[in-house]
Amino acid sequence: MISGFTTEATFGCLGATYDRGAAAAWPLAARAQQPAMPVVGFLSGVSSDGFSERIRAFRQGLKETGYVEGESVMVAYRWAENQIDQLPALAADLVRRRVAVIVTAGGNVPPVAAKAATSTIPIVFAVSVDPVGLGLVASLARPGGNATGINFFVAELVEKRLGLLHELVPSARHVAVVVNPANAATTEATMRDVETGARAMALQIQTFNASTSGEIQAAFERLVHERPDALFVANEPFFLVRRVQLATLAARHGLPASFAARDWVEAGGLMSYGTNVNDALRQVGVYTGRILKGEKPADLPVVQPTKFELVINLPTAKALGLEVPPTLLARADEVIE
Repeated sequence: MISGFTTEATFGCLGATYDRGAAAAWPLAARAQQPAMPVVGFLSGVSSDGFSERIRAFRQGLKETGYVEGESVMVAYRWAENQIDQLPALAADLVRRRVAVIVTAGGNVPPVAAKAATSTIPIVFAVSVDPVGLGLVASLARPGGNATGINFFVAELVEKRLGLLHELVPSARHVAVVVNPANAATTEATMRDVETGARAMALQIQTFNASTSGEIQAAFERLVHERPDALFVANEPFFLVRRVQLATLAARHGLPASFAARDWVEAGGLMSYGTNVNDALRQVGVYTGRILKGEKPADLPVVQPTKFELVINLPTAKALGLEVPPTLLARADEVIE
C-alpha cells in the first residue's frame, strides 16, 4: 500500500479508480524497475571483535563516493576468525555470490586468497607488505589486473620502530618479540627485519609465539621468567583484535612495549610508530566506491602513505618509571596525557 492513500483510491484529475490489487501491484512494479543494489564482499582474516574502527573508516570512504551501506550498497562480511586456512573457502563463497567487488582487510593472506579465487571480480586490498611481492599487482603505478588498493607500509617500519623503542629504553639489551606463527609470511618478514635492527643496536632477541588469546596469556607467563627489558609486538591483525589484552599484560608485568599503530596506545600501550591504518581503510572504501562507479582496478595505482605517526602514552610511561626523552617527545605526533 502506498503511504497516504487508501486501498481504493480515486485520482480525480485522471478520473480513475484503483482497487486493492492494482494499488499493491504498482509499488512492486516500480521497485522492479529500480537497479539492483550492488553487493560488496568484505573478506578478513580476523574476527569482527575489535575491528569496528576499521569498518567505520571503510564505510566513511564509501560514503565519500556516494555509497551508504544498507541504502545504496550492501556489504557481505566474511570473517575467518583467525583461522587462516578458512580464507580460500570464504573467498570462493563471495565469488559464488557474484559480488561486485571484494574488499580484503585484516592481514596479508585474504587478498591472496581472493586473487586465487577470481581473476575477474575487482579486488581492493589493504596490505602491510609489498603487494608486488605478494603477486597481487604487476606494479604499484600500473596494477594491470583485477586488484588494487592500499599498501600501508607497517611491515617496512620494523627496524625504525625497534630503534625508537631502544631510544625510549636505552638500557634495554634483551628484547622479547611476540609474533603470530599462523601468519607465516608476516612473521618471517618481521623477524628478518627485527634481527637486522637488533644486530645494529647490539640487542638480544627472544621470540614468543601466540596465535590465540590463551597463547598470549601463556607467552606472558613465560616472559615473567625470562625477564626481558622491553617488548616488541609484531604488526598482526589478530594482535589488533587483542590489543587491550596485550597492553594490559605489558603494563601488569612492567614491560615497555612497542606497537605498530595508535590503536594499541589508545588501549593503554606505551608507544607506537606506523601509518594511520584507519585512514588506509577509508581509502579502501573510496577505491571501492570508484570501482562501483565504473573505474577499473588496473587503472587505479596502489596508494602508499606519506605520513607516519609516533604516538606515546605518558601515563603508561610514568607507571613504568620511564622518563621519555624530550627529543622523542618533540618528534611525537601525539602524546596521550
